[in-house]
Amino acid sequence: QIQLVESGGGSVQPGGSLRLSCTASSDTIRNYDMLWYRQPPGKKREMVAGITRGGTTDYGDSVKDRFTVLRDNAKRTMYLEMHTVLPEDTAIYYCKATHVSIYGREYWGQGTQVTVSS
Repeated sequence: QIQLVESGGGSVQPGGSLRLSCTASSDTIRNYDMLWYRQPPGKKREMVAGITRGGTTDYGDSVKDRFTVLRDNAKRTMYLEMHTVLPEDTAIYYCKATHVSIYGREYWGQGTQVTVSS
C-alpha cells in the first residue's frame, strides 16, 4: 500500500504560476509511473500530465507548453509546475501512481484545490 499526498494548491491570479507536489509514503514509488489528473467543477476527471519511471513525459493538449511534470525519486515526490494559468485550470488536482508491471495496482491521492481567479 502506498499513500499519496498532494500539496501546493491554492488561489492564483490568471497568468500566474503554482507548483503542486505529490509525495509518496514508500520508496517503491520508483516502480510506478505517475500522473496528474484534474476535475473541474461539474466536469469529468481528465489527465493533465504523466511521467514514467524512466522520466518520459506526456501532457494533455490544454496544458502543453504551460505545465511541466517532474519527479524526484530520492524525495518520493512528483511535481507539477503550472505557468500562465487560466481560469479554466480551476479544478481539484489529483495524483495517481500506476505500477509498471503489476496490472491494476494503482493508487490515488486525496486531491488539492487550485483556483484561478482575479
